[in-house]
Amino acid sequence: MTAPLRLLVLALVLALSGCALMKRKAVGMVADTLASSGDVFTRDDDLELVGQAIPFGLKLYESLLDSSPKNKDLLLATCSNFTQYGVAYVETEAMVLGEAEHHDEVARLNARALKLYLRARGYCLRAMDVRFPGIGPKLLTDPVPALADAKKTDVPLLYWTAASWGSAIALGIDKPDLVIDMPAVRALADRALALDPDWSNGALHEMFVSLDSLPEALGGSPAKAREHFERAVALEKGRSPGPYVALALGVSVPAQDRAEFESLLKKALAVDPEQDPHNRLVTLVQQRRARALLDHIDTLFTK
Repeated sequence: MTAPLRLLVLALVLALSGCALMKRKAVGMVADTLASSGDVFTRDDDLELVGQAIPFGLKLYESLLDSSPKNKDLLLATCSNFTQYGVAYVETEAMVLGEAEHHDEVARLNARALKLYLRARGYCLRAMDVRFPGIGPKLLTDPVPALADAKKTDVPLLYWTAASWGSAIALGIDKPDLVIDMPAVRALADRALALDPDWSNGALHEMFVSLDSLPEALGGSPAKAREHFERAVALEKGRSPGPYVALALGVSVPAQDRAEFESLLKKALAVDPEQDPHNRLVTLVQQRRARALLDHIDTLFTK
């Protein structure tokens, strides 16, 4: 029996025994173990297997949070996993089906993805409040000074809060009550970029490709999106399809540049997942999105 499994069994036994002090300690140990589980999912090469396993893990995280509600690392892990599940297995499935052929099912999947992102955001905001007590309302009213005390070690929390929140806004772009929060998302992303621009081999720059692909009224800039694209590709050494997919969808489609769109997605599909085995699953998900976009290319371009 592995160490994490032994801890989980101990936590479950103590939960049944009613020993409050020991229960809290055991749950805390399991929470810490799960929160630092590493790349056990992201290095997998079986999309279906991981997709079937994640929902159980998400509910386990939530169950542990009932007993350890202020465990910042577990809150962050729960937020990031809900966000990633929404992207990889719900929103991507909608892209694969295509709205033209499966309008009702796509609408259902996107609505579910939006709920997952909002759920994720809730956990990240709870983690933010543990780290910076009382920050929630400040993020909405004056986000830049609210984040002034954030340090380099806070970058993962800033990133996932922005990612979950930004993903919700991207799917709910027609919902004013969501779009109005865009300054908070940008402030989180800007602060993370200022603290550690090369974090996670370009993940922040990849995020900014999407953020700067938004309309200018929401702070977007295609020129800046391209700059972040170049930096992301350089930091990731061409081993991730993510920047190519983000630029194709965010910049090439609005510009109606079909040739660039196809070129970018073909480069995404040419990436060898074995070049970055720790992120093998992420590569496979992004390549699935690239294929879906190419499959539905005629619905994205008018000529």
